[in-house]
Amino acid sequence: MCANGSRWYDSDITGAKTDSVAEKIQDAGTDAGYRNRCRIPEPRQVVRDMSGKKKKTRIIGEKTSFAGAGSPYGHGPDAYNDRRERGRNTMGRLGDLAESVIGAEIEKRFESPVLEGEPEVDVWYRIPIAGGKSGDGSEYHIYIKKGSVNCTCVFLSGGGVAWNEYTAARPVTGGKVAAGLPNYYWNNLRPFTQIMNINTGITEIGNQHNPFNDWNFIVITYATGDFHVGRNDFHYTAEDGTEQILYFHGYENFTEGMKAGTAFFPSPEKLLIAGDSAGAFAVPALTTPILEDYYPECTDVTVFSDSGQLNYKNWRRTAKEVWKTDPVFWEPLSSGNITVDWYRQLHRIWGDRIRYLYAGSPRDYLLSSYLNDVLTHQYGTNAEVQEEYYREMQRMIRSLKEITPKFGMFLYNFRNLRWFLGGTVHTTVRHKRFYFLTRSGKTMADWLGDAVNGEVYDCNMELMSDGGDSEGFMQDRR
Repeated sequence: MCANGSRWYDSDITGAKTDSVAEKIQDAGTDAGYRNRCRIPEPRQVVRDMSGKKKKTRIIGEKTSFAGAGSPYGHGPDAYNDRRERGRNTMGRLGDLAESVIGAEIEKRFESPVLEGEPEVDVWYRIPIAGGKSGDGSEYHIYIKKGSVNCTCVFLSGGGVAWNEYTAARPVTGGKVAAGLPNYYWNNLRPFTQIMNINTGITEIGNQHNPFNDWNFIVITYATGDFHVGRNDFHYTAEDGTEQILYFHGYENFTEGMKAGTAFFPSPEKLLIAGDSAGAFAVPALTTPILEDYYPECTDVTVFSDSGQLNYKNWRRTAKEVWKTDPVFWEPLSSGNITVDWYRQLHRIWGDRIRYLYAGSPRDYLLSSYLNDVLTHQYGTNAEVQEEYYREMQRMIRSLKEITPKFGMFLYNFRNLRWFLGGTVHTTVRHKRFYFLTRSGKTMADWLGDAVNGEVYDCNMELMSDGGDSEGFMQDRR
């Protein structure tokens, strides 16, 4: 840890990088690199002459002919940093308040009931898992919904990732999200998380445009930061200096949750194994245990990952030493792309007996923030790292197509509505965007519905050759 609070540890750089990104980190490990990485970027200000024409850009606090550091007019780095800190504190309080209010309302009026007895059709239920545990040690539960046809979707939920002590110490809170502070994973299933898991997108009930409206669902929730495969009690020092434990119990949660869910849906004729964000990474890792241990008789199987891209050269070490996964999960990891490595292993086992699908957006604002952290140890997105993410997505799609040319792709580039961050959205399958038309004239709902019925194809692949500029509109098919 640097004196000013910046991080310092061995470089985590992975994958091919542009010269501009590489320049930022080429001196990592040197004294100069240490100083550069610990230095807080100076706030800058445009200096103009009397006519208003721009003369130069200067560092705030730099001596000029007018008010500088220490000025009563509030110039200088100290004043700037004070204002920025006050702004972050205000946004943090508002974010925590908003999450608290929404969570209380969900708990009071909308929280899914705990299942007692047999489920009714088209009702979402919670099932507490006795052997499960969320990342902070609190309770764990899954969701199920009984449909009217003998088809089942096992959905692996997302919710971030922790790959070292620094990220473990920074779980998601509404305040951190609002303030733009580093936040990496959800560490419990507080009521607010229900809105991320059910009754949206593919899990929406009663939508005539949802081809999965009549399906059974098992939603394996996620609050452990380990892509659903961890088996470790990880000790770390929290931001307040206290010693804490992050329970990387994702795999036990998965196995116990599957036992509970499959008891109600034991023998589907058709099976979709899907996941978004962290769950998208987990899909290729957990498909084999799902098929071998829970659904060995099912032969009509589709697997689908929505937004599972993060290049990091130390995934193997993280899986083996931090999450302490079973060898079957860390041994196949040989590149910086954990999703590609797991899909390659999955195809070695199952070949083209199952259908393979991937979706994502070319300048994902959230995953590019994680990529920025991996590349430069600075959390947050910008145009430069979004461009690097886009190029890595091009390489990833080529790699998936090399595994099997039958790999179906759905690319979407809806603009991130948090306009000040730039980039494109993160995930679509459990969002109202599931029903939005793309430039191909297809919605993700259309594409995914066709795929599970045997018609696998690509949508919007031109986004990988035209720069992936975001859509200026979103049309709702509902």
